[in-house]
Amino acid sequence: MLAPVSQDEPLLLREDRAGVARLTLNRPAARNALSVALMAELADVLDEIADDAAVKVVVIAASGPAFCAGHDLKEVRADSSRAAMEALFRQCSDLMLQVTRLPKPVIAEVHAMATAAGCQLVATCDLAVAADTARFATPGVNIGLFCSTPMVALTRNIGAKPAMAMLLTGEPIDAATALGLGLVNRVVPAAGLRAAVDGLADTIASKSPLVLAIGKEAFHRQRDMPLADAYAYASDVMTKNMMAADAAEGIDAFVTRRTPAWKGC
Repeated sequence: MLAPVSQDEPLLLREDRAGVARLTLNRPAARNALSVALMAELADVLDEIADDAAVKVVVIAASGPAFCAGHDLKEVRADSSRAAMEALFRQCSDLMLQVTRLPKPVIAEVHAMATAAGCQLVATCDLAVAADTARFATPGVNIGLFCSTPMVALTRNIGAKPAMAMLLTGEPIDAATALGLGLVNRVVPAAGLRAAVDGLADTIASKSPLVLAIGKEAFHRQRDMPLADAYAYASDVMTKNMMAADAAEGIDAFVTRRTPAWKGC
């Protein structure tokens, strides 16, 4: 966990290492609430990363006592006009779609509480590793604002009954429960969270960037297709993938028992 910072510090920190871009939400005093400015910065950085061949994997982490408290309610109440609310939720939805459409895997590193749109962000990421201290909630119902947009990502991760329980009660679940429901991939002791995420990111970053992009896009596209259509689509994707230089390199490397040298094409 990073130490608290002053208001003069950037809202979002970026650290690049060996093909992994670590993005740290950096509003600890506001529990990393997704202000309009923070969402804009995150969107801009993701745009840069999309075209950055040096980056193969993205990690989204956070500083301070919480992972993300959802939307900035003080900002929301400062202008609660319909136009402002439409713009806010459109911006947030666009950001979540941007994470899904990014041609690089995104890992959430969750050290503490993730609520509302913060829980949505975790659910939107391709993978999530949580500390045993992390908790997750969609508590909008407690303040008269049902977590409708977080619901979209949540219900694409966990079953209907547990999702409805979270949405209707607003009660938090612990990391072990989140793991059992499929909201996160792994739970580790808090002291080992960074190492666990780095290890996972490094493993993924060792793969062909072309194949990672192909696989991520295909995964999300086939999920909403009827079964026969999904198989037809996936067969076409695999055929095109087989035509890539990295497929030939990977197979040849496997047969000759050597490390592949990916070309990204």
